[in-house]
Amino acid sequence: LSMVASASAVKVNDNLSINGFIDGSYASTDTGAAKTQELGLDEVELNFALNVGNVSGLVAIDTDESLGGDTLFNIEQAHFTYNINDNVSVTFGRYGSSLGLEGEDPAGLYTFSRAYSDGSAFNFGNVDANSVEGITLAYTADAYSVAVSLENEIGADLQSNDLDYEIALTYNGIADVNIGGGFTVDNEQTGIAESDAINLHVSRQFGKLFLAGEYSSIDTSANGSAAAEGDRDAYLILADYDINNKLGVAVRLSSEELTATTDYDKVTIAPNYAITESLGAILEYSD
Repeated sequence: LSMVASASAVKVNDNLSINGFIDGSYASTDTGAAKTQELGLDEVELNFALNVGNVSGLVAIDTDESLGGDTLFNIEQAHFTYNINDNVSVTFGRYGSSLGLEGEDPAGLYTFSRAYSDGSAFNFGNVDANSVEGITLAYTADAYSVAVSLENEIGADLQSNDLDYEIALTYNGIADVNIGGGFTVDNEQTGIAESDAINLHVSRQFGKLFLAGEYSSIDTSANGSAAAEGDRDAYLILADYDINNKLGVAVRLSSEELTATTDYDKVTIAPNYAITESLGAILEYSD
């Protein structure tokens, strides 16, 4: 059972606005051999959005449990964008991946959990796990957009053979249809650690019914290395139906290859309810 309280943008002045969310949950997990329960605060985030002329910026600060407790705060994102004209922009700083169907934060998900296993590289949209530092050149037209990012893992030294890159494309030239995808290349100093990833996702709105699908592939044996994971695939299918303006139900099927011989399959049913415009609840069952 998850509850997310979100605050829409509060305008401080003409150049600064603030928004954010609080996410808490109660979870019970049964593995057959043991049953565990957890009640706690999952994430708190404050976003500071800046806008001065042709330059906009975002500083996102949130709790980071990986640092040893959810009272510690971390800079999740910090970047600025210069709009050269109406179509071309340049972004520099720390940001997340543009790939993947699922949103970057809990407030942007149809379910409580993500489609794939915890820590999975297929969770492209999870900005807490997949943020990078780099520069992005983007072109946006009426029906499509293209973004090219040159990047590195946070804290990594920029050297001649470890510059990563990502190319992301979107197309919305068909009514109620959104198509997105692209690929990313992780160039490490040792070939055995390199990986390439491809992602494609499609979604369409049919009145009260939202349907979406995603396919991804990750090859961790690039350049002839002998990485144990090899070439792995993943997919998800999602349906979300709005029963009324407050109550909806999401159903998701997903699968990923953990290794060449082991799969992780998951089915999720998640009714969701809008308690107020700023407070939502999700009751999820996953197996």
